[in-house]
Amino acid sequence: MDNKQKEMLEGLKLAIKGERDGHSFYKMAARTTEDSKGQEVFDTLASEELDHMRFLKEQYDSILKTGKPNTSINFGSKLDLSGMSPIFSDDLKSRLTDAHMEMSALSIGIQLELDAMKFYKEQSEKAEVEEVSKFYDELAEWEKGHYQALLNQQESLRDDYWDSAGFAPF
Repeated sequence: MDNKQKEMLEGLKLAIKGERDGHSFYKMAARTTEDSKGQEVFDTLASEELDHMRFLKEQYDSILKTGKPNTSINFGSKLDLSGMSPIFSDDLKSRLTDAHMEMSALSIGIQLELDAMKFYKEQSEKAEVEEVSKFYDELAEWEKGHYQALLNQQESLRDDYWDSAGFAPF
């Protein structure tokens, strides 16, 4: 095995760990929120992280066995996270004073997705194999969608949450 293959495998190991961490976090968030839409969305995000992990493991195995990535595997399905309230139902606003876990989950999820996007972009730029660069770019875009949905949801709730929790200085 040459150094290029070893570097690809090391990058894939880190990516697999990141996806596993994301899966665990989203499963915990789904179990903890009282919002039914939030439970469903967090469970789906957890499933998407598992799909990414499976894809990355298959790439790892392919590089280990053949020295090349497998171009015939795909990432799985993608959740539509568009809309004004992509993560939680509108009912969450009625109990926003007590929505500390949900707001924390948004903050943590935003950071996880931002870290994943940066990592995948870095791996794409480092990749010496075009197929590897492409799948890292695709993963970065997918995580960007998660990031944007979490950020949009946080921004739509932030001012009301801060007011209801007494965080605002006014």
